[in-house]
Amino acid sequence: MADPQTEIADQAHQVSSLAQQLSAQADRLANDVTSFSFATGHNADFLTMGLTIFVLACFVGYYVVWRVTPALHSPLMAITNAISSVIIVGALIAAGPAETSFSKIVGFLGVVLVSINIFGGFIVTRRMLHMFKKKS
Repeated sequence: MADPQTEIADQAHQVSSLAQQLSAQADRLANDVTSFSFATGHNADFLTMGLTIFVLACFVGYYVVWRVTPALHSPLMAITNAISSVIIVGALIAAGPAETSFSKIVGFLGVVLVSINIFGGFIVTRRMLHMFKKKS
């Protein structure tokens, strides 16, 4: 019977190698898209490139998170909440200009959604800690 730490380390190594493969595929796809746009003489517009990156990030995120073992779920969620708290700084900067613009509206929406994610993470963490309290 294998040691649980060894199994977790093996699974983490597998996830790492899959992430490297996905990164290499994304790099090749980005190079193909860039070379195609230069070859045709048309630069890809911002929306097309943004949507391409978003879709690739969704696939990479799905495959990375899907293979996380239950033992690593709580630390992963804690890091996700930490990342959200960094994202809120960028959303605040985007929402900062005095004039009303698209970036201000999207920044405000980002602040609202990230705030919900952060506070929800605190609520879930609190509930998890109560599960491990000794009952008297």
